Amino acid sequence: MPNPSAAMLVIGDEILSGRTRDANMYHLAGELTEAGIDLREVRVVPDEKATIIEAVRALSQRHEHVFTSGGIGPTHDDITADCIAEAFDRSIDIRADARALLEAHYAKSGTELNAARLRMARIPEGGVLIDNPVSVAPGFIVENVYVMAGVPSVFRAMVAAVLPTLTSGARIISETLQVDRGEGDIAGPLGELARQYPDLSMGSYPFQKTTGSYGANIVIRGTDASVVQEAMSKLALALQR
Repeated sequence: MPNPSAAMLVIGDEILSGRTRDANMYHLAGELTEAGIDLREVRVVPDEKATIIEAVRALSQRHEHVFTSGGIGPTHDDITADCIAEAFDRSIDIRADARALLEAHYAKSGTELNAARLRMARIPEGGVLIDNPVSVAPGFIVENVYVMAGVPSVFRAMVAAVLPTLTSGARIISETLQVDRGEGDIAGPLGELARQYPDLSMGSYPFQKTTGSYGANIVIRGTDASVVQEAMSKLALALQR
C-alpha cells in the first residue's frame, strides 16, 4: 500500500512579499517523512478569501491530509478560520471550550480578553481543537484539514500534537552520494538506474565549489532500506567507470 499523501497550504501576504521566510514547510516535510506520510504538494497563497477557499477545497479532495499555516490570529487579516468554514459549508462562532482556554490564559497574566483576542476562539462547526502548549490559542481540524498557526514555535507544537493521531505509512529511507562531477556526466548512469528501480525516488542536486568546479548530491529515497542501499551501491560502481 502506498503511503498516505499530504499537502500544505501556507497562508499569508508576508510570505509572498518576502518579508517573512517560511520555516514551517521545512519542518513539516521532515516530520511527515519520519512518519511515513508523503508531502506531495505545497501552495503559498495570499490573505484572499476566494483564493484560500479554492485551495482548501482542491487540496482536501486530492490528499489524505492537508496542513495549513497562518491566518488564525486576532487581527483583521486573520481570515483562515472563516475560509475553512466556508470551504466546508460550516457555520462559525466562538466556541465555549476555546473561549475557556483563552480566559484562563489571559487571566493568569492579567491581560484583558478583548474582542480581538476572542477571534481566536472562533471555530467552524464540528471542528476538533488542536492543543497549543505555547500560546494556548488552539488550532483545529475540519474533515481532513489541520489548521495551524503561522508562528514557527506554535506550528511545531501543533504538528507534534497532531502527528500521533494520524495513520502512518512506511518510513522513508534516504541515502545521499556526493559526486564531484557535473550533472552532464552522471545523467546517463542515473537515468538507467532510475529505470531499473521505478519504485525509488532519485534526484540530482548540483552545486558549485568555491574553486569553480561542479558536483552533485544524488539522493535516493524509498521505503525498503536494502533496496535503497542496493541501488546506491550500483550507482557508485557505475560512476567509477
